[in-house]
Amino acid sequence: MDSSSPSPSAAQPAASDKGRYTFNPKLRWQPEVEEYFAAAYGRDRFARISEALAHPSRYSCIRVNTLKSSPDAVMHKLMDLVCENGLSDGINGLEIGQQNGGDQSHERSYLVQKCSYAGLENILFVQGSGPHVLHYNSQPDHSVKEIIVSRKCAESVLRGAQVYVPGVLACSAHVENGDKVAVSVAVEQPVKDSGWAVGITRGTVLQGLQSDALYEERKGLYIGQGTAVMSRSGIFRVPHGIAVEMTERVYKLPSFNDVLEGEIFLQNLPSVVAARVLDPQPGERILDMCAAPGGKTTAIAILMRDKGEVIALDRSHNKVMDILKLASEMDLNCIKAYKLDALKSVRKTDEATNIGMADSLCEAIKTLAEDSDTCHAKRKKDGRATIVDEDSSATVVQSETEQPFFVDDKNPESKRYVSKAELRKNLRRMKNGPGRNNCSGGRVEKAKGFFPNSFDRVLLDAPCSALGLRPRLFAGEETLQSLKTHARYQRRMFDQAVKLVRPGGVIVYSTCTINPGENEALVRYALDSYKFLSLASQHPKVGGPGIVGSCELFNKTYTEEWLTEDEAELVQRFDPSSPVDTIGFFIAKFSVGEKEN
Repeated sequence: MDSSSPSPSAAQPAASDKGRYTFNPKLRWQPEVEEYFAAAYGRDRFARISEALAHPSRYSCIRVNTLKSSPDAVMHKLMDLVCENGLSDGINGLEIGQQNGGDQSHERSYLVQKCSYAGLENILFVQGSGPHVLHYNSQPDHSVKEIIVSRKCAESVLRGAQVYVPGVLACSAHVENGDKVAVSVAVEQPVKDSGWAVGITRGTVLQGLQSDALYEERKGLYIGQGTAVMSRSGIFRVPHGIAVEMTERVYKLPSFNDVLEGEIFLQNLPSVVAARVLDPQPGERILDMCAAPGGKTTAIAILMRDKGEVIALDRSHNKVMDILKLASEMDLNCIKAYKLDALKSVRKTDEATNIGMADSLCEAIKTLAEDSDTCHAKRKKDGRATIVDEDSSATVVQSETEQPFFVDDKNPESKRYVSKAELRKNLRRMKNGPGRNNCSGGRVEKAKGFFPNSFDRVLLDAPCSALGLRPRLFAGEETLQSLKTHARYQRRMFDQAVKLVRPGGVIVYSTCTINPGENEALVRYALDSYKFLSLASQHPKVGGPGIVGSCELFNKTYTEEWLTEDEAELVQRFDPSSPVDTIGFFIAKFSVGEKEN
């Protein structure tokens, strides 16, 4: 039975608890940040955006790997999975109950649909539903058994996840495996002289009384109900595992765990648009500066038909491994992922010696180790140790009396000398052999940066305040100062991108924040600082225009310049309160002219 329909056997909540067992979150901001956003959007529009951010989108966006399948084939496979396995409680024909002024409307709908936007034919939408009105079962003189989860856990549950053990903060007494429990969320509250805090200790026992921790604060923050998979004692004793399997949710969204692996990728619509706006072409050399978890990287590679070279960077070892794993799942061979801080992407020009040879010995030996199974070591009669690849003309030579050097066998006179430490490092990697994701020894490659003008296109999906992600139940951690810090960091990254792209190339800059200081103000900085950059038109165009004008707040102590009307029409801003129902997102595309010497 759908959770929108009242159960005849379920007792109604007490009058004093009216509105308690509902989901009606209010996103709280620092006063100065709220004033800033109100100046940018207008108070009414910002109120709508703030409300939308606290709720998830009502659909999932699926990008089809067109090198392995087709949208039509994936649609049929999803329908088959629905019929056979009941995927996501029956995606096909799910009864939708929308809350609208207390009136419930129900309709059957075909929930897997093709994207109607031109240029996004590889996208499928899977419709969810909500918010639903849930009726929590209770008995006279007995309180509902409850579990309180952390904010981050709740945000995942609202997107379709289960409740995992680390996310549980408090639990009613005597909860046993199989018990039905109401799930609510503890959101940070202002604390005098110390910012924000949850104000609840993990393991707290809930009695269902007004003296309970955060009794009043939880009003309007109930996200569903489920069945406890373990007892209360087990929840707070084990380090991991599912604590509650959700049976009724205020938002019903499909789960795609382990579904059609390699054929589909769950991705926000604006992120798909950003990769398409970059317009990568087969055979080009593309840089994804902040690539993890690899969604845009793989989208770029697919658009290139896996022909060319996509360089993906991240400063985290584990995130680079994730990129490689995703590329392997999708059978993409043109992606090379490196561990590198994007702020150090540009290699110093004094390293650009021996033009026409490999960028470094490390890269040359890496190619031998990863691309060939015939790479092995020999020692010649003259005492020289060589590493050779029987399928190529590359040789690394070392003797006891001279510094090791790299030789191209097709041009024996050419040499490049390298340190013995560098050679030993690569020999160890070859000895270990290819490991996970074909990354030698299970390790990731570290890049030393890249020479200026060495990429046809650069995507900078910059680390940001992420104030556009949904659902977001708390935003009080951001201050005007922290927003300014994000913006300065992004400008430094953009400076790197400008150096790396060749004249005639393209830069696409994107963020997942609603903050104009990280979006329009960055574009203003770029156009004012680099006269050879110009905004380019975007296709597909799904989002709305950017913000026009400037901002002066607090007696002109805070000022910011944004865009002209013509410039605003060339960028894309995704408003989470718009009918498109996406996350908050921003995209700007720059054409690169002849650079100044």
